[in-house]
Amino acid sequence: MAEALKTYKAVKVEKGRGGWGGPLTVKPSPQKPYVVSITGGGIHPLAQRIADLTGAAAFDGFKSKVEFNQMACVVIDCGGTARVGVYPMKKVPTIDIHPTSPAGPLMQFITADLFVSGVKDENVKPA
Repeated sequence: MAEALKTYKAVKVEKGRGGWGGPLTVKPSPQKPYVVSITGGGIHPLAQRIADLTGAAAFDGFKSKVEFNQMACVVIDCGGTARVGVYPMKKVPTIDIHPTSPAGPLMQFITADLFVSGVKDENVKPA
């Protein structure tokens, strides 16, 4: 019950140097309370920063699973084509720490309103 009363804040995520897409506004909700880190090696500091600024829960997507419809956003470290397209295809706002642009078999799903890349800490600000 207490979780339903939680107040979430929004952040604006802009592309970093050499990046593509965005800006994205990420605002978690009781239905979408997770900032999911799909980076390996635990929760990426950028995912933790977004969670801290918004009031969301940072979640290690390699250790366990969260349903797509519970993700406020996902932070990835993909320089290739797989993860870059999977989350936008599922309509999950996707933040890539690498400066990638649409490519690969899922590129039609990688749109500026769902994807931003090259993101560093300084590219995330309260909305």
